[in-house]
Amino acid sequence: MTDAAPLIIVMGVSGCGKSHIGAALAQRLGLGFLDGDSLHPAANIAKMAQGIPLDDDDRAPWLDAVGRALGTGAEVIACSALKRRYRDRIRAAAPGVVFVHLDGARDVLARRVNQRPGHFMPPALLDSQLATLEPLAADETAVVVNLDQTPEQIIAAIISTGQFETA
Repeated sequence: MTDAAPLIIVMGVSGCGKSHIGAALAQRLGLGFLDGDSLHPAANIAKMAQGIPLDDDDRAPWLDAVGRALGTGAEVIACSALKRRYRDRIRAAAPGVVFVHLDGARDVLARRVNQRPGHFMPPALLDSQLATLEPLAADETAVVVNLDQTPEQIIAAIISTGQFETA
């Protein structure tokens, strides 16, 4: 393993725990964390708050910002990264990034989304995100973890892959 810090995107649909797990993983590894939602332009947040799914044109500048942010104080970023082309766009800006997909059943995700009152991402958009989600391909550097576990178990499962050196 090199001395360079790993670059990690914790990905998945709304409600999978990207922000919580991303922050905990970063802390465990001694790395900087950023919630990718903070990089969305105001127009994107307003659109999602109205229950309107983002399209690829909406996401492009956001994905570029996520890719640029990796390694500049944030080695772990929570970002949905639902489509292969979105992940490729991030990879173009941050070669070597590893995607950690928090995967789970729709009913578990729906329960979690419904437990987040006041979040800009309404529960009604969960199905559109699930429809948009493209599974990780065999040629993508990635880890897939079942989200229906405790945060400690999820972090342990990620670390156990051996892809990340702990601090």
